[in-house]
Amino acid sequence: MSEGKTYAFEKRIIMRGGRTICQFRPRGGARAALSRVCRLSAAPGAGRLGALTDKVHHPFEGEPTLIMLPASRALGLSERLAALHSHLRRAVPSVDRMAVALYDPEMDLLKTFVNSTVDGEPLRAYQYKLSECPSLLALKEGGEARVIDDIARELTSDSEHTRWVKSMGYRASYTIPLMHQGMFEGFIFLDSCQPGAFTPAVVQEIGIYVNLLVLMVGQEMTTLRALIGSVQVARDFTSLRDEETGAHLERMSRFSRLIARGLVRSHGLSDEFVEQVFLFSLLHDIGKVGIPDSVLRKKGALTSEERREMQSHVALGSEMVDRLVNDFGLSAVAGIAVLRNVVAGHHEFLDGSGYPRKLRAGDIPLEARIVTVADIFDALTSKRAYKEAWTMDEALKTMEKMAAEGKLDADCVAVLHANREEARKIIERFGEAGSPVV
Repeated sequence: MSEGKTYAFEKRIIMRGGRTICQFRPRGGARAALSRVCRLSAAPGAGRLGALTDKVHHPFEGEPTLIMLPASRALGLSERLAALHSHLRRAVPSVDRMAVALYDPEMDLLKTFVNSTVDGEPLRAYQYKLSECPSLLALKEGGEARVIDDIARELTSDSEHTRWVKSMGYRASYTIPLMHQGMFEGFIFLDSCQPGAFTPAVVQEIGIYVNLLVLMVGQEMTTLRALIGSVQVARDFTSLRDEETGAHLERMSRFSRLIARGLVRSHGLSDEFVEQVFLFSLLHDIGKVGIPDSVLRKKGALTSEERREMQSHVALGSEMVDRLVNDFGLSAVAGIAVLRNVVAGHHEFLDGSGYPRKLRAGDIPLEARIVTVADIFDALTSKRAYKEAWTMDEALKTMEKMAAEGKLDADCVAVLHANREEARKIIERFGEAGSPVV
């Protein structure tokens, strides 16, 4: 595979006069004399977070370009990316696709996340090991962007991604490592149906838009991780760290993502939704921090009163989410509804026999059904104080019976069964020593 042409960039974020200024400077040659300056300001009347406003000043241009993006973060990142792409195409019409892929370092997986595609079916629910793609791995390690002028000639691998890119008629690409707070988060991909579209002049022109996308993704991930981190810190000071270890959460969240990704096409889901389920499934049992140790860590059977107290963790968790959302000012953040539904509904069964609200079938949000199946699968295949770990075959057989009885979502269970090998890798990577996976 050809490496294409690479450009190195220097990026500086500075504060000046109450504004955040992002400078995007190409390094080397005569291009070092050029620069883009992004000015992000809160537009009057744009709401609490304000509108993203960019005035782009170029040393050889006259009037600055004004970019207005949606102010409300209640819009998903996909919608905000589409708005940014629309503005970009006014300046550079040849950019037919903007996309972001996120990196999971624990599993070495690069995952489709959000995209804006002009025509055709976008690439969704796709992931692959970064270590198996030498050219992208080199970009990650070198921190440099890459331009490919002729995809048909230069991309020679037979990966699903390469086949999809060629099937869409894309002829040129521009790939930028996504860095946030010094950490590698993934890649930004820009594609064009026009060969040789990403000339040095075009790369310079779109630099401001790339920086805006970096800031948008970075802000989204920082906010969500801060929320999750605050809850995990609270968990670390409770006995939950004994019964529900970090490994349990790692497994369960990845089972949740596996199931959600398997439902993308049949249920019309977005990769952004899949990532939200993955992140928020970590918080499904946050209400247990309010349950006494005498109940939470009891090795024997619970009394009726103790069982009611244990079940109250769902209501406690919902109260905690509301408090966190209010304290962090997150009510307008996209995906908060997913978090609320996961916490409130992960013990509901489709036949109405679950708790606390005894919801039935369609009244239970899909994200809650996904997390329910993931949580039960991990509980069955993990060792507990009161049981040994079951094999995957034993766990799946029991869960298929529960689906047939109308308790669990059959589609979710079927995805687990169809992706046994991936589930096995998750157990092997994050499982306790001695846990059977057959």
